[in-house]
Amino acid sequence: MPGHGIIRWRDATGAGLEHCQIGRSSDGFEIESLVIAPEGFAARYRIGCDAEWRLREAEIELVGTGQWLVLRADGEGQWTGDHGPLPELGGALDIDISMTPFTNTLPIRRLRLAVGEAAEIAVAYVDMPSLAVECRPQRYTRLAERLWRFETLDMDFTAEITVDGEGLVVAYPGLFARVV
Repeated sequence: MPGHGIIRWRDATGAGLEHCQIGRSSDGFEIESLVIAPEGFAARYRIGCDAEWRLREAEIELVGTGQWLVLRADGEGQWTGDHGPLPELGGALDIDISMTPFTNTLPIRRLRLAVGEAAEIAVAYVDMPSLAVECRPQRYTRLAERLWRFETLDMDFTAEITVDGEGLVVAYPGLFARVV
């Protein structure tokens, strides 16, 4: 992504920080990040996407605990983990890791919605720090060139997030703000 190598977000409490590096790979994009969470844990994640921003692999590790999660996706809604197929995630095309605003970029880039358009999607939602994964429905609506409404459809949560020209979160009211 031109102009973006390193990005940092601070959480709304001011106690958490994420350092994220986005780079190109031979077949798409590679994202590596370290998150220091205000809840007292730190985690690393690595995401590999194809050139269309479809998730291919995600690795999430709780720093210093020996706990980790590896998910692989085929870009068509089929998922596997280290112990085989994960049919409970069937149909999900994106991942949503609870501790980072970066994973909002994946559907924003992949969907390529015009202003005024909306799409309902399924995501593999990863709760942090438990590393529990479940399939959840969400909706993205493009309100303006750089403004999106994000809604969870199985819970009562809505946010209007501002992104830059490449779909990276700049402001996520009440949760995150970009500092670099």
